[in-house]
Amino acid sequence: MATELTAKNFDETLKNPLVLVDFWAGWCMPCKMLGPTIDQLSEEYKGKVFVGKVEIDNNQELAEKYGIMSIPNLIIFKDGKPVENIVGAVPKGTIKAALDKYLKK
Repeated sequence: MATELTAKNFDETLKNPLVLVDFWAGWCMPCKMLGPTIDQLSEEYKGKVFVGKVEIDNNQELAEKYGIMSIPNLIIFKDGKPVENIVGAVPKGTIKAALDKYLKK
């Protein structure tokens, strides 16, 4: 399961070498479709990638800080910095390819 992130614990998670954050909302149907995929990736990449979720309605300051205009919106952070942004309910393979690219670096 992906970890629920808030303003209180978000910065702490960025201390992990590679982080995938799913910005989502409960009313967003594509977000709901992508949710199980994010949880699967959390299990598949356990120990390699920290996977978290930010519910934007309850964490508007984080959504603003990272310029979230559309959801679902995935941001990959490497060494605490955003390195890739994936918008929309994309296939699992697309997300895996992006993560694998940064695991190899």
